[in-house]
Amino acid sequence: MNEIIFFGRNENPRLIENKPNSIKKPIQFKFENENENEKQIKQISTSFDSTIFLFENGKAIEYSNQNDPKQNPEKIQIENIEKVSVGFRNVAILTYERNVFVKGKDINPYNPKEFINISSLIKDKNDRVIEDVISGWDSIYLLTSNHNVYGIGSNDYSQLGFDYETLYKTEKPILMMKNVSKIFLGNSSYFVFLLNSNQELFGCGYNGNGQLGLGESRKETKIQKLTKIQNIPKGKIIDIKSGEAYSIMLIEDENENPKRKLYSCGNYPCNGLGKNEDTYEFTEIKSSLFENDNILDFSCGRYHTLILTSNSKLICFGEGEYGELGTGDTEYQLIPIQIELPKLRFNENISNYHLSCGAYESFLYYSPFLSPFSNLEEDLIKLFGRKEFCDISFKTENGEIIEAHKLILKYRLNQNEIEKLQEIISNKSIKESNQIFEMIYSNRIINPKLYSEIKEIINSNEKIEETMKRIYLNENENEKDFIIERKEKQYKFPKLILIMRSELYRGMFLSVTEDTSNKVTDYSELSNKSFQIFEYWIYLNQIKDEIQITQEIIDELETGIDYFQLNQTNPNLFDLLIKKFNNQN
Repeated sequence: MNEIIFFGRNENPRLIENKPNSIKKPIQFKFENENENEKQIKQISTSFDSTIFLFENGKAIEYSNQNDPKQNPEKIQIENIEKVSVGFRNVAILTYERNVFVKGKDINPYNPKEFINISSLIKDKNDRVIEDVISGWDSIYLLTSNHNVYGIGSNDYSQLGFDYETLYKTEKPILMMKNVSKIFLGNSSYFVFLLNSNQELFGCGYNGNGQLGLGESRKETKIQKLTKIQNIPKGKIIDIKSGEAYSIMLIEDENENPKRKLYSCGNYPCNGLGKNEDTYEFTEIKSSLFENDNILDFSCGRYHTLILTSNSKLICFGEGEYGELGTGDTEYQLIPIQIELPKLRFNENISNYHLSCGAYESFLYYSPFLSPFSNLEEDLIKLFGRKEFCDISFKTENGEIIEAHKLILKYRLNQNEIEKLQEIISNKSIKESNQIFEMIYSNRIINPKLYSEIKEIINSNEKIEETMKRIYLNENENEKDFIIERKEKQYKFPKLILIMRSELYRGMFLSVTEDTSNKVTDYSELSNKSFQIFEYWIYLNQIKDEIQITQEIIDELETGIDYFQLNQTNPNLFDLLIKKFNNQN
């Protein structure tokens, strides 16, 4: 089931038939032939002349001004797609096999509409496993598993980090920087940011409006070499997105209760800044609309910005010439204002909604596959990384020892598969062994060659957050899970997690007099949001940042806590609820 909200430019390409060229208020987007697109939307990427919809089955369709006159979508003839990235005059596609297909005028000038595979064009064979791709104005960037970044396409504004007079463009990937953890830019950007493993930020490319955040002393139009960005706000850089003449940075403050804040730089008459003054360094965007709320997602078009908060607010600022702000008119909005949204079908899971801004169009869509700022996988690996769980040792070909996470391996693999893994690791280097464990932990194909050796012993192809409920407590299949019923649905919780979280369940499961192997507990009286709070707390011993606590939720969960004696746990769920409620108010 798909839910997509759209507003903005509706021509070149025409996305919705029988609607005006400019849609000024959010409306429901529907595919012309819904039967052909029964799969859930995974991602939407859009720019000037193209919009691509990626589905959970790894297939994609493209609306383009180069398609037939009726603007029917065109199926992309590439399978197993993991990510799409649409730039100004280029498109990049990353497959699960780690192949990168691109098309564009400055990459394949003789046939710009045809996708070509560029993975093999990287000179260093050790860098041909691609982790991420992202498209800008006329350039595409590749992040490899070795944490190196390559650029391909136009360098007319030095956006590839080289002197544009000696390298105007390249049709083969060229190494830009090593030791990179993330790439940041926008689909309308002539510039790029690269973040290294030490949280140091570098940028290059067009800087005519101060959008690189280098400060007033650095007003060169073109920054020809990757230059370190000074005076970055304190905290962890979560994301940076850019328009044509501005940049917006999301920072997570490092304190007891992490809070995400937005900072921007650039030229305010070009809009998208969220301010009414120029700023040449990243300075905070302040608004009462999100000062007590958390940022779930944000996206930048050419001159406009959208923000989605944990309290289900959709906020905009910038230019609205084509209705891309969704306010009902075409006025500029220099400071943040809230957009009135139609009722969302999945609004109890607001963290599963995502934004995608094209040059002059905007999408809000439901996709449970993307969690840009809340990585449960990382949280679980931190949980399972506790010393008592890292007690399986593997010896590599050089006799070096690697410690593996016992719990993750035990629900990924059975005992025979673990023994087979021991044999494989004994013939591998430390580097290859680490890549194998990373693929098992996260189920992402980091190295296709190594993956082909281990795929036969992997017991599950789902993500960690989906398979964690099958953690083995022992070899008895009937005793590893505990069933909780809710509104005629059954949820299997691993007993080990319940034992860790609850004195009540600890006593229940460790009892020598009571058989609890098939016992069922009923939680039907809890609403969707309350059960989501309970489930997240059981696994991670905390309350999810994005959830807004109300008095109704507290009253409902208080009854459940007393009924199921959950007040015996440490920390107390009710105390956490009250603390979060007070912080929000």
